[in-house]
Amino acid sequence: MSKNDAETSNEITSKTSSIWKNHASAPNTPDGFTLRTTFPTNPDGVEVMLEKWEAGSEEPIHSHPGDDMTVVIEGKMSIQFFTAGPTGLIPDGDRIFLNKGDTGYIKAGRIHDAKYIEECKLVYVHDKAFGFTAHN
Repeated sequence: MSKNDAETSNEITSKTSSIWKNHASAPNTPDGFTLRTTFPTNPDGVEVMLEKWEAGSEEPIHSHPGDDMTVVIEGKMSIQFFTAGPTGLIPDGDRIFLNKGDTGYIKAGRIHDAKYIEECKLVYVHDKAFGFTAHN
């Protein structure tokens, strides 16, 4: 994949997500260790949330202003991506399923939903300040 393809692609990984940028060394820590602290104390930081969702609950179609990363600690969830079509939002690809131990990345601005098939415990990390924009 060329650099231009990577910049316009909706797919992100741990290598391309903003979540893993802006790390810094910390005093009195071993060589090779860096960290990224939390927003708002660090304006280049991340927001971290520990989330619990009941089985059968769901989030409406929405987007976030920054990249996000979700780690499924317990449970099973699904995500459907959408794109804007001439008559409204249309599904973009197949629904994705995340199970215990899986990590999912979503690029900033990418429209999606989330459904919680089983009771879920998640670690959610958002690049800089968290935001939620509903889409109809």
